[in-house]
Amino acid sequence: MSIYTTLKSPFGDLHVVVNESVLIAAGFGNLDSLLSRLTREKEIELKFVRQIAWISKAWTDYLDGDMESLTTFEWEQNGGPFQQKAWKVMTKIKAGKVLSYAELAKKAGSPKAVRAAGTACSSNLIAPFIPCHRIIGSNGGLGGYGYGVDLKEKLLIHEGALD
Repeated sequence: MSIYTTLKSPFGDLHVVVNESVLIAAGFGNLDSLLSRLTREKEIELKFVRQIAWISKAWTDYLDGDMESLTTFEWEQNGGPFQQKAWKVMTKIKAGKVLSYAELAKKAGSPKAVRAAGTACSSNLIAPFIPCHRIIGSNGGLGGYGYGVDLKEKLLIHEGALD
């Protein structure tokens, strides 16, 4: 059985789903939307809990300035080989830094797969733990974000990547 909880933050509610000690989904905004994306990929039984202590601590640490506290967890999500590589690359981007979609494609082993890099970002079910918000356009523009460009900008400002 998987458990889920909701964490409060200045960025809005962050919903987190864990199966044993493995992150399988996280995201802002609408809980039903996140859960429907997750259960579309696989059938799981979910139970709400008031708190997942180690997740709550990491989130509090992140909000308090420990920018690396979120990218240290074991995670699992469905995706092809390129997506898996892209997500691993994202977890290695230090807070305060960004990569372009083209740089992500190159670091994930397929320099011409810029659109696939964008797809890896949009299909990421474990934001902000897999920090797809740190991927921007080659022209320096923020690009898209599943939870809205305004939230992407706020996260990047919090992490020191933007003024």
